[in-house]
Amino acid sequence: MYCQNCGQEIDDKAVICVHCGVATGKPVPTADNTGKSWVAALLLCIFLGGFGAHRFYVGKTGSGITMLLITLLLGWVGIGIFICGVWVLVDLINICLNTFKTADGKPLQK
Repeated sequence: MYCQNCGQEIDDKAVICVHCGVATGKPVPTADNTGKSWVAALLLCIFLGGFGAHRFYVGKTGSGITMLLITLLLGWVGIGIFICGVWVLVDLINICLNTFKTADGKPLQK
């Protein structure tokens, strides 16, 4: 294949001409890979959900720290376990329904 701008020969899969830098008109391949596994988030939520591990995993560190502090500071009273238990249950349902998103709004990969 030849570049439409400079006429130099370029690879058939090229998106940009290496000689002049002009786009070839082909769409740039994008990856929807978030790198965050649905299974990993589910297992973290089940086994370490009260500590916010699944939220740390998907990049939601603010709410992960909040869950961790509630569990550690109020857990001995019983209130923290109830609050985080409800929170974990809601997150678990969202993960199972695949509506739980990463911090940048991308879905988890199945």
